[in-house]
Amino acid sequence: MTDARLRIFTGTSNPKLAHDIAAVLNMEVSDALVGTYKNGETRVRLHENVRGCDVFIVQSTCMPVDHSIMELCLMIDAARRASAKRVTAVIPYYGYARQERKTAGREPISAKLVANMIATAGAERIVAVDLHAAAIEGFFDIPVDHLRAAPLLVDHFKQYDLSNAVVVSPDAGGVLRANDFRERVGAPLAIIAKQRPRPDELEVMDMVGDVRGKTAIIVDDLISTGSTLTEAARMLMERGAERVWVAATHAAWVGSPAAEDARNFLKNPCIERIVITDTIQVPHDDRNGKIKVVSVASLLGEAMMRIYKGLSVSALFH
Repeated sequence: MTDARLRIFTGTSNPKLAHDIAAVLNMEVSDALVGTYKNGETRVRLHENVRGCDVFIVQSTCMPVDHSIMELCLMIDAARRASAKRVTAVIPYYGYARQERKTAGREPISAKLVANMIATAGAERIVAVDLHAAAIEGFFDIPVDHLRAAPLLVDHFKQYDLSNAVVVSPDAGGVLRANDFRERVGAPLAIIAKQRPRPDELEVMDMVGDVRGKTAIIVDDLISTGSTLTEAARMLMERGAERVWVAATHAAWVGSPAAEDARNFLKNPCIERIVITDTIQVPHDDRNGKIKVVSVASLLGEAMMRIYKGLSVSALFH
């Protein structure tokens, strides 16, 4: 173990990532019971002493989203009541992130409510990867280390010939993300403008930028149904792109009602390669020749160790 005062626990949403992080830190995941009572209530019990320890709880709040959030809150509360020195919630994928504002009257701001729940449970720090909206950082009244997966994704793509590449933002809201990516690979930028008349429905409007004869890399933070990327790929091929690749941080289709739609997206002949991270665990049966998974374990492990030792985490943002 790296240090007797450091503890890593995991919920059930992505235990493989937690174990990979622990391996990076040359330690093991601490023992805990995380399950469900027969009446459907979540059951949590930490089997190791955490008094005076720096506790990190790794839990992506993915499908089943509400259950994952409840597991996280109960584990935080258990650690706090067991006299942990500090409890940090490591949330590789933050659910409800697309509900960070009101789009009509009489709607909740769900991402803010979830932030309140996690802080009220007793978390004293948050580590997250590629929040869908940067404003979510401000929903917490505790420190948030918002890490970026772009450097890891770019490192993967650099093994390919990018001399004729163009980076594409699938919507106006993702321009900053795509621009950061294209600066790292040294490629031009194209932007697709879209409108979404109703939730989960997409209408592509137009595109700015030249993609003819180029390898188009669509950069997004989240794949759900894949409808945005499907329409973007179709438009890129119509505009003369030689091939279409996709880079995304979160593969949120796994185990969700959108999974069938997403699998159709995976079969789309317009899309040649899809590179995602393991912020959400991807089962082997969802992988095929198109999909490459880049691990964020080293990124999160380094961030956690820096937090534990009181070192700067800012260097990891770059």
